[in-house]
Amino acid sequence: MPSSTNRTARPAHRCTKCGYASAKWVGRCPECQAWGSVAEVGAPAAALRAVAPGPVSAPARPIAEVALSGARAVPTGIAEFDRVLGGGLVPGAVLLVAGEPGVGKSTLLLEVAQRVAATGGPALVVSGEESAAQVRLRAERIGALHERLYLAAETELSAVLAHVEAVAPTLLVLDSVQTVRSPAVEGTDGGASQVRAVAGALTAVAKSRGMTTILVGHVTKDGAVAGPRTLEHLVDVVVSFDGERHSTLRLVRATKNRFGPADEIGCFEIGDSGVVGVPDPSALFVSRRAAPVPGSCVTVALEGSRPLLAEVQSLVARAAGGSPRRAVSGLDPARVAMVNAVVERRGGVQLAEADVFAASVGGVRIAEPAADLALALAIASAAKDRPLPGSMVALGEVGLSGEIRRVGGTGRRLAEAARQGYRFALVPPDAGAAPPGMRLVEVPDLGAALAGLLPDG
Repeated sequence: MPSSTNRTARPAHRCTKCGYASAKWVGRCPECQAWGSVAEVGAPAAALRAVAPGPVSAPARPIAEVALSGARAVPTGIAEFDRVLGGGLVPGAVLLVAGEPGVGKSTLLLEVAQRVAATGGPALVVSGEESAAQVRLRAERIGALHERLYLAAETELSAVLAHVEAVAPTLLVLDSVQTVRSPAVEGTDGGASQVRAVAGALTAVAKSRGMTTILVGHVTKDGAVAGPRTLEHLVDVVVSFDGERHSTLRLVRATKNRFGPADEIGCFEIGDSGVVGVPDPSALFVSRRAAPVPGSCVTVALEGSRPLLAEVQSLVARAAGGSPRRAVSGLDPARVAMVNAVVERRGGVQLAEADVFAASVGGVRIAEPAADLALALAIASAAKDRPLPGSMVALGEVGLSGEIRRVGGTGRRLAEAARQGYRFALVPPDAGAAPPGMRLVEVPDLGAALAGLLPDG
């Protein structure tokens, strides 16, 4: 009988968040309930051996002598997409674009490939979900045809690499990474080991050839990138493509970017002619009406370096029976619950027996604390059935004791509101100078704000 020291240790799987160990890979950790956090860990490593110096790929040089040409971004010609990426596509970079099915990822990337083919070298689009004829039909509909844009439909990694050798593209778009499998790795199609192997092989090829590679990825039910977390660590840029199916608005965010800011946002509008950039999206998130209505307040959200006007709406109605309802759309439910409690306790607005609904306009998602004051005013306005001034914006974080705190980027927010025609702003103390044509009213706490705008009586 062989000794235990000669046995080969079986590979295990461990959660990267809580450390839970399992013999099999699972998509969701049974311990901490996190999706995509269980990764394979191999057998315990043998004793370290001495490693002799080996050949190097390039000699080390002083940092000032390293050329910057290989890290400069090349614009694609789509301004909103270039804004998110930090200027454009970097040669040799690997991008992961994730989003729900039908949101417009393939359409946007097909247009990006056509722009690259028209201004640079050849571009190759490999589809593992559609046939080449289907992709050709979409390209004709959006006007993305070019003689240097190549299409292929493959699901084998070896075939994809063969197309890369034959075309020698400057840009490779793989749609999607979960549909391509490597015959050298065991595992089901789209599984953790397969996705890791395919992404690793394409990353190595992209770096060696200086070829920009865009991988399209699936998402889980909660919107996270599907597959192992190592997939996000392998790539240089992770871009999320968000949007409601019933809305034409699409938001592109960079959650990881080694070549630029990781908090920029790009706005697009999808239509029959494809995905079109919206350079001034503030008008999409604010309702236009002849007279103010109760339960509505405008704030200015800051997405990266871009200030966006956004309208917060609330409806307070008498509960029909049982427990009062609390429904939220486009806002952080936990933050809405906190602001709702502060409005009732510090603002003196009775909400315990009422249904409270809160939502943002236009499908935009607002998660930053700068919208707290606007949300509190909208809830109080709906409860008292009194409208707020129509030319007013509100900025500020609401604390649990009712105080109004300052937020970052106040100057840029107020300047954008003034450019959009707003002449009155409710701000925390020491908010700075007012833009030309705008009047600032500083409020120390929520009670003072409500007393000035919605007095009792």
